[in-house]
Amino acid sequence: MIELAGIVILGIFAQWVAWKFKIPAILPLILIGLLVGPIAAEFLTEDGSKWIEPIWNGKKGLFPGDGLYYFVSLAISIILFEGGLTLKRDEIKNVGPSITKLITVGSAVTFFGAGVLAHYLFHLSWEISFLFSGLIIVTGPTVITPILRNIPLKKDVSAVLKWEGILIDPIGALVAVLVFEFISVGGGSGFTKTALTEFGKIILFGTSFGFTFAHALAFAINKKLIPHYLLNVVSLSTVLLVFVQSEVFAHESGLLAVVVMGMVLGNGKLKNIKELLYFKESLSILLISILFILLAANIDIKDLMLLYNWKTVVLFVVVVFVIRPIAVFLSTYKSKLKTNEKLFISWVGPRGIVAAGIASLFGSKLLREGVEGAEYITPLVFMIVLGTVLLNATTARIFAKIVGVFLTSSDGILIIGASPASRLIASYLKQNDRRVVLIDSNPNHIKKAEAIGLEAIEASVYDDDLSENIELNDVGYLMALTGSSVINEYALSKYEKHFGEQGAFRLISADEMKNSDNNTPEVGLFSHTDDFINLSEVVRNNPKVNEVEIISNEDYINKIGKLNAEIGSIPVFVKTNDGVIHIISSYSEKMNVEKGNMLIYVGKKLTF
Repeated sequence: MIELAGIVILGIFAQWVAWKFKIPAILPLILIGLLVGPIAAEFLTEDGSKWIEPIWNGKKGLFPGDGLYYFVSLAISIILFEGGLTLKRDEIKNVGPSITKLITVGSAVTFFGAGVLAHYLFHLSWEISFLFSGLIIVTGPTVITPILRNIPLKKDVSAVLKWEGILIDPIGALVAVLVFEFISVGGGSGFTKTALTEFGKIILFGTSFGFTFAHALAFAINKKLIPHYLLNVVSLSTVLLVFVQSEVFAHESGLLAVVVMGMVLGNGKLKNIKELLYFKESLSILLISILFILLAANIDIKDLMLLYNWKTVVLFVVVVFVIRPIAVFLSTYKSKLKTNEKLFISWVGPRGIVAAGIASLFGSKLLREGVEGAEYITPLVFMIVLGTVLLNATTARIFAKIVGVFLTSSDGILIIGASPASRLIASYLKQNDRRVVLIDSNPNHIKKAEAIGLEAIEASVYDDDLSENIELNDVGYLMALTGSSVINEYALSKYEKHFGEQGAFRLISADEMKNSDNNTPEVGLFSHTDDFINLSEVVRNNPKVNEVEIISNEDYINKIGKLNAEIGSIPVFVKTNDGVIHIISSYSEKMNVEKGNMLIYVGKKLTF
C-alpha cells in the first residue's frame, strides 16, 4: 500500500517540478525511479532491496509475473489514444509529405543505422542490435509537447514534431515486434512467412478495429445513447476494449488501433470532444507518472553498469548527432521547410514512454529465454531515452535561437469571435500574408470560416488550455470582436500576456460608444463610434474591404475623420509601404503614418 501510494505522490510531485521549471516531466520521473529502485538498492538500504520493487521477487513487489507489462501495455494504449485525439488534419497542409517520409524513410535510416552501430560497438547479435534500433525509432509525444509549449516556433515546425511523435510510436512498436518475432521463431524461412503474416494482420486489425469503434463510439455519443456522467468512463472502456481485442487478433496491433481510433474521433463531428480530451489528458498524466517511475525502478544496478564505458557515449553521440539529422534531411528533401528548421527538427528527437515500456517488456522476455545479449536491451534504450530528454529539455530553447527558428517577433493575430465581420477582416489579413486564427465557441461560425480557407479553432475563451496551445506560439496580437462586451473584456484580461504582447484590442461597448467625452479605453478598436452592432451592420450592408492611399499625416487625420462620421464605413488597418499591417485603435488619430501608406476600411466605398 505504501509503495503504491508513494509512486502516485512522487509522480505528481515530479509533474509539478516539471511544470515549475518548464522541463519535460519524464526527466524527474526517471530520476525518481532510478533513486527508489537501483540506486536505493545499491547505496541506501542495508539489505540491498529497492524502496519500490515493481515486480514480485518472492518477498515484496507490486506486480506478480507479467502483471507489470500488462499494466504498461494498457497504460500506453490510453496515452497514445489521447495523443491521437489531438492530431488535426488541418495542421499538416504544408508538411504532410515530410511527416510521411519521417515515419517511413526516417524510421528506416534510424533502424539500419543504429542497428549496425550497436552490433559493431557492443558486439551484440544482429537480432538484438536491430531490436534495439527498432525500439529507438520512436519519439515521445509526451516529451515533445512540453518542450514545444515553451518555445515559440513556426506552426509547420511544431506540427512536424508533434505528428511525428504520435504517429511513429506504433511504427516503432511494429518494427520491434517483427524483430522480436524473428528472434522467437529463430529466423530463416519460417520467419519470412511469420513476418509477412504478422505485418498484414497488424495493419488489417489495427486500422479496422480503430476505425470501426471510433465511428461506433461517436454515433453512441452524438445520439445520446450514453448518459453524460458515464461518457468518460465508457470512452475509456472502449479504448481498452479496442486495444485488447485488436491484440487478441494480432499481437501488438493494439497501439495502431488506438491511434487510429483517436485520430478518427479527433477529426470527426464528435460532441463533447473537449470534455473527453480533458479526461484523457488528466488520466495520461497520472499513468505517465506511474509508468516511468515503475520502469526506471525495475532496472538493476548491474544493468546500468553495462553502460559504464566509452562505447555508450559513442552510441549516443552518433544516434543523436549523425543518424537523426541524416534521417530528417533525407525525409524533408525538397520540402517547404528551411535548412534551419530541418536542423531544429534534427536536434529535437526525444524518446519516450513507448520505447521504455516495450524495451522493458521484450528485454525481460528474452532474458527469461536465455537469449545472449538481451541484458543490454533495457539499459541501452533507457540511456537513449534519458539522454535525449535531458539534452532536448536543457538545450532546445537555446538551439532554436542559435539556428534562427525561435520567433523573436510574434506577428500572428488571434481574433476572438468568428462572425461575418471577423471573417471579412481575417480574410484580408490572410491575403496580405499575415497569419490569423479565429476562435469561436459557435461551430457554425467555425465551419463558415474554414470553408473560406481561414484557420479557425472551436473553443471558448473560458477554456483553461487555450494558452497552452502550441499551434499559437507565433501569435502576438489579440483582437476581441464578439458581440459580448463581457467576453471581450475577459479575453483581454486572461490572454493579453499570452497572445497580446505586441498589442491587445477589443471592440468598445455600447455604453463606451455613447460617452460624449470620447473617454474610450486605449484598447478600444477602430473608432470611438463603432461597437459590434455597428460593425456587423456595416459588413452586412457592404461586405467589402477598401484601400485608399495616404498622402500625409494631415491627410490621414482628415480621412479618419470622414470615415468616423460616415455610418456605413469603419477604418480598421494602416498598411505601410513595405506591406506591414498595423491595427487601428479607437485613438486612431495618434497613429504615425507616412506618405504612400494605405488606409484600410470596411463597408461602403467613399470618395475622398
